[in-house]
Amino acid sequence: MTRTLRGQLVLPEGVRPGRVAFGTHLEAVTAEDSAPEGVFLLPGFVDTHVHGGGGGDAMDGPEGVRTLARLHAQRGTTTLLPTTITHEWARVLGALWGVREVMDAGGVPGGADIVGAHLEGPFISPGRLGAQPPHAVDPTPERVAQVLEAGVVRAVTLAPELPGAEAAALAFVAAGVRVGLGHTRADAETVAALLNRVHAAGGRGCATHLFNAMGGVEGRLPGPPGALMADPQAFLEIILDGIHVHPVSVNLARAAAPGRVLIITDAMRAAGMGDGESELGGQHVTVRGGKATLADGTLAGSVLTMDAALRNAVALGLPLPEASAMLSGVPAASVGLEDRGRLEVGLRADVTVLDRDLNVQQVYVGGQPVLEERP
Repeated sequence: MTRTLRGQLVLPEGVRPGRVAFGTHLEAVTAEDSAPEGVFLLPGFVDTHVHGGGGGDAMDGPEGVRTLARLHAQRGTTTLLPTTITHEWARVLGALWGVREVMDAGGVPGGADIVGAHLEGPFISPGRLGAQPPHAVDPTPERVAQVLEAGVVRAVTLAPELPGAEAAALAFVAAGVRVGLGHTRADAETVAALLNRVHAAGGRGCATHLFNAMGGVEGRLPGPPGALMADPQAFLEIILDGIHVHPVSVNLARAAAPGRVLIITDAMRAAGMGDGESELGGQHVTVRGGKATLADGTLAGSVLTMDAALRNAVALGLPLPEASAMLSGVPAASVGLEDRGRLEVGLRADVTVLDRDLNVQQVYVGGQPVLEERP
């Protein structure tokens, strides 16, 4: 079945009136002057760092993964990496095998495409846990082999100062895994050295939620953010919820790494559920005014969805094509996905349809509509 949509095409070179035709893949992307002005057609969003949503969490196992995949698909995300949190080792491994079970079963009907997992914990600094539970461990060769055995890890977060971090990073690179540096107390030199090793080995380096859980930037102490922004190849994750990162810092990252900044949600299970009480890694979380915190006031991930992140980016003054790329093409490239992220003939038909106010009207995952089709 071939579908045709008409509207304003959001392309890397700008917004153009036109139409797209697709089955499971894009068959035509064509200019058309008569296309509706109040309809925007964007490549589906790709979230490489998302813990939960709609009441589900990646640590819950297969049902949690399915729940979060459906919630985020309704908000325009067509591809995502369910993301672990630091926990007991058996729980972390169980979460990875839960993702594997969902993928082996053919994915999530009505949900975003699951292309792997992001192993955010437990190879992080016990001194920079952020909102993660205190179960950090070193990335020993045995542990790295165990997480890779599941065959689903597509992105990992490492604190570069941990014993064995360099060997672990190179093992992940050899397995095709994006290596994110974060939840760290390392100095700039240590971060830069590991990034250099990752890139020299042909890998993709990344900042795990840049500026968060890694200290700040000073003239004589550039810290992890300085090293990551100064690297000419590193991708930079940003949580664009208006809470985690100041607008000036967002623009600093954009200026430092044009074309390499990607927006993530870092969403927890409370995403899409409004204010109230929730949970993260066994810890009590309160959501008020869209801000999620632990009992001591520590930020506990976010309740962000990618459609809201896009609106936030545009409200900051980013051109729509750049904002769109930060939610689609850039994150796809960061984890080696070449078959999606742009409105281009031959790529997957992952399309997000927005109205003139950038609210979601329909979402197609591999050509299949997510929301109930209107007559």
